[in-house]
Amino acid sequence: MQVQEQTMKITAEFEAELKDTARRLRIEVIKMLAKAGSGHPGGSLGMADIFTCLYWGGFVKHDPKNPQWEDRDRVVLSNGHICPILYAVLAERGYFPHEWLSDLRQPGAHLQGHPAMDKTPGVELSTGSLGHGVCGALGMALAERQSGKPTHVWALVGDGELEEGLPWEAFMAASHYKASNFTVIIDRNDAQIDGTTEDVMSLEPLDKKMEAFGFHTLIIDGHNYAEILGAMQEAKNTNGKPTCIIAKTIMGKGVSYMENDGYKWHGKTPNEELAKQALNELGA
Repeated sequence: MQVQEQTMKITAEFEAELKDTARRLRIEVIKMLAKAGSGHPGGSLGMADIFTCLYWGGFVKHDPKNPQWEDRDRVVLSNGHICPILYAVLAERGYFPHEWLSDLRQPGAHLQGHPAMDKTPGVELSTGSLGHGVCGALGMALAERQSGKPTHVWALVGDGELEEGLPWEAFMAASHYKASNFTVIIDRNDAQIDGTTEDVMSLEPLDKKMEAFGFHTLIIDGHNYAEILGAMQEAKNTNGKPTCIIAKTIMGKGVSYMENDGYKWHGKTPNEELAKQALNELGA
């Protein structure tokens, strides 16, 4: 199957709303990481647009007042280290008070350095051990389908995470069981803690590999809202096979010095001066 870019026609007003939401989420990411003094800003900022389209584009059935609602869709962040963006989203959607964000990574706080489903409302699975989240997400998709519920499961995966073997076992199983209610979104920023993914362990041709594993595969610009929304809609409409969206993103998106240095901001937080610069660039 030929991989092609998908777009959705959206109004300028709606696009402006999405952009402003993503901007505010990025501001929260910088604030909480700067205060914590540790964490992962690069991937968190890079995935802000994807998360915005998921939660504000109408693709996730959920109820912040009832996080365990049985008919909800599931969003699983497999690369759990970029949880600051997930926390910012959940706070903005009303799962917990914004005040919790300021306690990120503090002893006993609700928001830890990796998502914990027993501590944080809205977190579907405790993740951080790379490769495990996507496997758990597939299990959810298969269980929900067996129960007869029209639940969709979205698994967000880092590209460096694909150097683990577990995701590929999950991909093989997803195809075998024709899990059309299962969508994998790969954060294709070509950056990990030691350098570029292509230098550390080449993944290309990634789209052909996902196709060979039986996925309906789409490549998009992970910062283009029309393409993101179009791909998500196509994933919901695909029958008989799982979908993979390869989202090409920029690590540290929205902050100039992070965008320019790529992988160096994978797990390094800005000092006070650089945090102020980042907040100014984001219009805080």
